[in-house]
Amino acid sequence: MYAVIKTGGKQYRVSEGDVIQVEKITRDNGNDEIDIKEVLMVVDGDNVTCGNPYVEGAKVVAKALEDGRSEKIIVFKYKRKKDYRRKQGHRQPFTKLEISKIELN
Repeated sequence: MYAVIKTGGKQYRVSEGDVIQVEKITRDNGNDEIDIKEVLMVVDGDNVTCGNPYVEGAKVVAKALEDGRSEKIIVFKYKRKKDYRRKQGHRQPFTKLEISKIELN
């Protein structure tokens, strides 16, 4: 059984036990369990349930493992012959999730 979920503007194909890295999800300090209700599709063997846009009654329960920041990328802009140079670094924040279960009512 697997599902296609949407979080942080991106879509992910997840199964139970998968560990995925998504855009940072704000949450309470004590609450490590996250319910994702934006489920686009659920596949269980030969049964395929597609949403319009989301599957009603379906949710994916995930456990937040850690928050962090990814590797630094360097953004460098310049225009030749104009003495224009800009160097900027960026580290994208993320949340690492472990998929606990996929529920379909």
